Amino acid sequence: MRDYIEDFLNYLRIQRNYSNNTEINYLIDIEDFDAYLNKNKIKFTNLNYREISMYTKYLKEEKKLESSSISRHLSSLRSFYNYLLNQNVINSNPFKMVTGPKKALKLPNYMKYSEFETMIDTCGDDDLGVRNRAILELLFATGARIGELINVRISDIDFITREIKVLGKGNKERICYFNEHAKDSLQNYINSSRWNLLKNKTSEYLFINHIGTKLTDRGVRTIIDNLIKKSSLNAKITPHTFRHTFATMLLNEGCDLKSVQELLGHVNLSTTSIYTHITNDRIKDIYLHTHPRSKK
Repeated sequence: MRDYIEDFLNYLRIQRNYSNNTEINYLIDIEDFDAYLNKNKIKFTNLNYREISMYTKYLKEEKKLESSSISRHLSSLRSFYNYLLNQNVINSNPFKMVTGPKKALKLPNYMKYSEFETMIDTCGDDDLGVRNRAILELLFATGARIGELINVRISDIDFITREIKVLGKGNKERICYFNEHAKDSLQNYINSSRWNLLKNKTSEYLFINHIGTKLTDRGVRTIIDNLIKKSSLNAKITPHTFRHTFATMLLNEGCDLKSVQELLGHVNLSTTSIYTHITNDRIKDIYLHTHPRSKK
């Protein structure tokens, strides 16, 4: 099975243009399954529905995985076995008719505007503070993923139209828009602090770390964690919280779901529709507080 795993990962990388993170997730899921098969002396080419059900039970009861993680495992294995089928290694995909456990509805976490302002005020005026303010403004203005943000190049930004070209999941390109606040922060950072942080080095990437090289995913997470601690905010805020907040605020202000889907770069509208639960709760709250027959 090992040789087929390597071939499958090469297929994802070369033909499907999957990201390195996605590759790693597939590898972890498939290797977990391979270890399970070896331990239980099950041939990977001769699976039946009962054995897959037992594996699902193992993931839930022994590995203590949540429904979403189990579904991801099954999805990875379904893709892998589709590959084996296309390579004539097996005659049918045993995962084709297997569905994952029902996912619990998990509403996205979003922040208040006042919390965002507090983080901005905490940034400071030194070179790192100016950079951090630009990061916050851009995350808040665009709803970009953290992986998209750290890969933005200077050449991707158009200050006249206030547009940024980003490369999303599956190497799909899209345009993000930013406001005047973000524009001012970006220009302030690019024209002064970025040059200082580069320390006579050169880089095509927008955001630079303290040693003059490209800022990483972990670097942005650390920046946000430190700002939260420094500002004493009692809130769980991650880089992805900015994306959730972006979508929620647009919908609350009347933006249609299809437009939000395009701005976020979601392939399926169903992915974006999770945010309607939040906005529906807000509408219900407004109704209960404003309708004359709803008041006690």
